[in-house]
Amino acid sequence: MKNPFLFLLFLAIGIMNAQETYLQCGNILDVESGKLLSERTIIVSGNKIKSIVSGYVAGNDSDKIIDLKSKTILPGFIDMHVHIESESSPSRYLESFTKNEADIAFQSTIYAKKTLMAGFTTVRDLGGSGVNISLRDAINKGTIVGPRIFTAGKALASTGGHADPTNGTRNDLMGDPGPKEGVVNSPGDGRKAVRQRYKEGADVIKITATGGVLSVAKNGQNPQFTIDEIRAITKTADDYGMLTAAHAHGDEGMQRAILGGIKTIEHGTLMSEETMDLMVKHKAFMVPTLSAGREAARLAKIPNFLPPVVAKKALEIGPKLEATFSRAYTKGVSIAFGTDSGVSPHGDNGKEFIYMYNAGMPIIETLQSATITNAKLLGEDELGQLKEGYIADIIAVDDNPLKNVETLTNVVFVMKEGIVYKQ
Repeated sequence: MKNPFLFLLFLAIGIMNAQETYLQCGNILDVESGKLLSERTIIVSGNKIKSIVSGYVAGNDSDKIIDLKSKTILPGFIDMHVHIESESSPSRYLESFTKNEADIAFQSTIYAKKTLMAGFTTVRDLGGSGVNISLRDAINKGTIVGPRIFTAGKALASTGGHADPTNGTRNDLMGDPGPKEGVVNSPGDGRKAVRQRYKEGADVIKITATGGVLSVAKNGQNPQFTIDEIRAITKTADDYGMLTAAHAHGDEGMQRAILGGIKTIEHGTLMSEETMDLMVKHKAFMVPTLSAGREAARLAKIPNFLPPVVAKKALEIGPKLEATFSRAYTKGVSIAFGTDSGVSPHGDNGKEFIYMYNAGMPIIETLQSATITNAKLLGEDELGQLKEGYIADIIAVDDNPLKNVETLTNVVFVMKEGIVYKQ
């Protein structure tokens, strides 16, 4: 436009007419203090919270008003352990031979939407085929609907370890996967594997420090990395600014992971008192995934749902997780919320709050673990709370969750980055 005055005039009109959203909230739960703030209005401009004011306020005629006067409002939840590409089924092991990447990608869009509709606006995906990286990018571009994803891409394993992609295959199909495929057998392999994940676009690094339940391998708890290998991985990840996580059921593998510099221990089923002390000393976090322990044990009792070698491990390890979590919490271990959804159904993530509460963690602390704690771990200082200047990730439930934890399994309103996805 040649006339600068007209340009400024049109710009001013555009700013004046920019639509804002006014959420008239019956109660807002301040997750930091644990206090309920009644009769407030959250004003959202663009993808940010512009302000939170007392009373029920309306804007201009061009602004959008959303009536949430009968609801309790919370920040969007953050799940630090999901597998967005898949979900437990009797055909899951066969599907690794029959599904193409495109099949996985289309299915993952359904799981992503279910997760967002459950009120989880951010997740950390801890391992898949690599489709999870493309899924993250598609969500960020607005191509599909889903939560904000921080992904590990392909998890790192040792040969025959829990995330070795060729476990359970015929000899002629096993080959000898290496760092490119996420298989590590030396400190040098570890450095290369981290750099490969970075090259592919991963945000975080996950290792499988011990055997696992759902892999087609006999041992579900033995250590599977040396401390030197783990240190090489964590040092390289730190160089690239990547948070590290370790799947671990067995105690020795957990200790190696903690001493090797891993930040979050996933599951932690057989954690000893000594390891709990190490967790506290090294400021490591436990991601308990109680949903996965319950679901794995349940599936193991269904005839032919899981391979026999897997069902045996699921019955041994799954039922122990809640008692370990309870002891770790009492001991002072820092807790980060995570479900391992994919083992348990996507969209059921909110049930984890119930399991954590029943195992002895106060409801407000479970909520803090799924908001403030996880945002800090991810290095996201504009997520996890409802405050001026924060990203407008906002959800609503029917009841006061401090008195009725089950209301967290029925999220009735979801806004992510200022866009309403469920109302």
